[in-house]
Amino acid sequence: MKKSNSTNSILVLALAFVLFGTLSVQAQILNKPIPADNPNYGGNYAWTAVCASAGFNEYFVNFTWLPPMVDGNNEFILELSDSDGYFSSPTELARVSDKNATFDFDFVFALPTTMRGDNFKMRVRSTSPAKTSPPSDAFSMYYIDYGSPLLISENGSGTIPSGGQIQICGGGSVTLKPHNIPSADSYIYNWYRSGTLLPQKSESITVSDPGMYYVELDYGDCSGSANTLSNTIEITTGSSSGLAINGPSSIEVCPGATHVLEANISGSGYTYTWYKDGAVVSGPTVNGSTYTVNAGVAGFEGSYTVKIQGSGICTESSGAVVVSNSSSFDITLNNQENIVLLPSQTKTLSVGTTATNATYQWYKDGAAITDATSNTLDIGAVGEYYVEVTENGGPCAPAPIASATTTVVSPNSFELVVDYVGSYTSCVSTDATMSLTTINAVGDNGSKTDVTADLQTSFSYQWKLNGAIISGESSKTITVSNQEGNGNYTLFGSIDTFDATSNSLQVRLASNQTLAISANSRVLCEGGEAIVLSSDLSLTNESFEWKKDGVVVDSSSETLNVTASGVYQLVINTNECPLISNEVTITNFDESLLVLDKSKDLIIIEGETETITASGADSYEWYDAGNNLISSSSSYGFTAEGEYLLIASFGTCTVSKVITITYRDMFAIPNVITTNGDGINDLWVLPNTYSRDPNVLVTIFNERGEQVFSQAGYENNWPQSTTSFNRQSMIFYYKITRGGKSLKQGTITVIK
Repeated sequence: MKKSNSTNSILVLALAFVLFGTLSVQAQILNKPIPADNPNYGGNYAWTAVCASAGFNEYFVNFTWLPPMVDGNNEFILELSDSDGYFSSPTELARVSDKNATFDFDFVFALPTTMRGDNFKMRVRSTSPAKTSPPSDAFSMYYIDYGSPLLISENGSGTIPSGGQIQICGGGSVTLKPHNIPSADSYIYNWYRSGTLLPQKSESITVSDPGMYYVELDYGDCSGSANTLSNTIEITTGSSSGLAINGPSSIEVCPGATHVLEANISGSGYTYTWYKDGAVVSGPTVNGSTYTVNAGVAGFEGSYTVKIQGSGICTESSGAVVVSNSSSFDITLNNQENIVLLPSQTKTLSVGTTATNATYQWYKDGAAITDATSNTLDIGAVGEYYVEVTENGGPCAPAPIASATTTVVSPNSFELVVDYVGSYTSCVSTDATMSLTTINAVGDNGSKTDVTADLQTSFSYQWKLNGAIISGESSKTITVSNQEGNGNYTLFGSIDTFDATSNSLQVRLASNQTLAISANSRVLCEGGEAIVLSSDLSLTNESFEWKKDGVVVDSSSETLNVTASGVYQLVINTNECPLISNEVTITNFDESLLVLDKSKDLIIIEGETETITASGADSYEWYDAGNNLISSSSSYGFTAEGEYLLIASFGTCTVSKVITITYRDMFAIPNVITTNGDGINDLWVLPNTYSRDPNVLVTIFNERGEQVFSQAGYENNWPQSTTSFNRQSMIFYYKITRGGKSLKQGTITVIK
């Protein structure tokens, strides 16, 4: 069946080539690609979805196209959209260069391993000439890189419950998650409860309703063939046992002490899991109904809960017990940033605390400072400083807490860092703002300390361009707004006896001058006048490039003769930044470029005006049947019957259209008249379309086919007074012609 269809298609294509192949204005037609059967396997069925895997990944797509012939160096490329059907960044599936004389052939492709989705589309692109087919229908396409049954367990722990059952207390919940698939969060899932598909698509699901739960990977239409359906876990509900942690809900523990948390339910075979701030800290452990909090371990403070599981009891979690340090208090060193001391400077360190009865001891380089026992300390030497604070009230023995350390340094030098402010793109932006971002104090060993907040207002500044001072620019920010300011910028700063120079920033602003190119025509036709591109700026002594579709085609001619369709642009490279022109698109001539808003065979009502408007061309000329020019605008209003000629110009190319205007019959030709002499319907009256026109001949015949009347320019005057009718009802035949061509014919019944 496939071969027969292909043969028929080629015959149709060959006929189309005979009819159209010699017309230079005819363009190739690329048809949308469609799925095809795989000839390497039995059967004759095209695929409806792509379900690829490491074991099978070979698919065929049929493609047809119409002549004229493509160029000899042409390639046909099969492209794939993204999973939403868009071709903004298509993926190449296949490419052929030996089918330029084959109008019906198959592509073979393999689906990339990263593709998963339900709305992929394909298209075919030719390279010479450059054309693109319509997109195909949308298809599901999945590369199945994991094809084994999933295993699910509570929280993905890897422990599947006995009998596949988990009982939760009414109002409780449990989280199910697969535990045997790598990169689990990169997939989409189908979760089911007792055969009903659930809306959740993530790798885990938290459930509270009873039912049989299982999951599979969501591979769209390919899900069934992937074989990923998991084990089933049955969720049942039971009555709460009132699980709680004995004692108060808030406990304070002294530093170094321990405290035992105990569940109020204990029994042989129950499993307990202890949590701190939602994370497991112990278990699951059989008969582990207690947990010891050790206040000697940093970070013991938090919110503790316990979960119980076991035969005959539903899974349940307790309320929280908050454990805190009874002697804990906060301290804040108000000078945590590193400090730079300039010669003869002093600084003051201070500390804040929530302790109710605090004492202080300051340290320098690890040694206690004599008599430094207040909450502030004046310093005048480099070193590392911190303070210990002791709480002297409360139930616990005093335990000092040390603050963070502040490093005080004496700089060897300073470093300034400048950067662009806002968005700046070289040779695109028309202005640039630069500013100081960081001041680093550099020590003897090369270490750097950020002292921006402390010293930026103490520095004096000076901007330089290419090493020269810029007059008036003595703040930490500078803005450049014209090309004369292009160059390398640095910021010079000084403080006390120190001088510093910043990194260099290059500024290359785009020109505010515009470059425009124009063409004497934008439509290229065979045998027509050459299309010439020219610039509105002189190219003398300039370095420039003419580009077609982004590729340089000429760099020496001040004008460019165009010989092929494409997108053209001019680039002048003489300045620091290239000056880029507008784009001019040159298209191949095609009669379809001329568009009429109404049919070229137009029927109008006599006495009224109908207007036809043309578009797409550069100029228009309308002629009547006498070859008289009647209009040069894009539209013309027709009031009379006849044939008219429209000539549309596309540069040096022209398209001609014959417009035929005819009147619409406003009433039918009568087929009955009466000759009783009452003045009503006594004569056979024709519409204006056929009467009183010397080019229209009206002929009437009797029942025997004998001509009884013939008149050109019929005056609506039959039957004449001399005509006699010898019967009550007589039938006559009429024929209306123009130039020998029949317009109307029928019968006339005459009633006496």
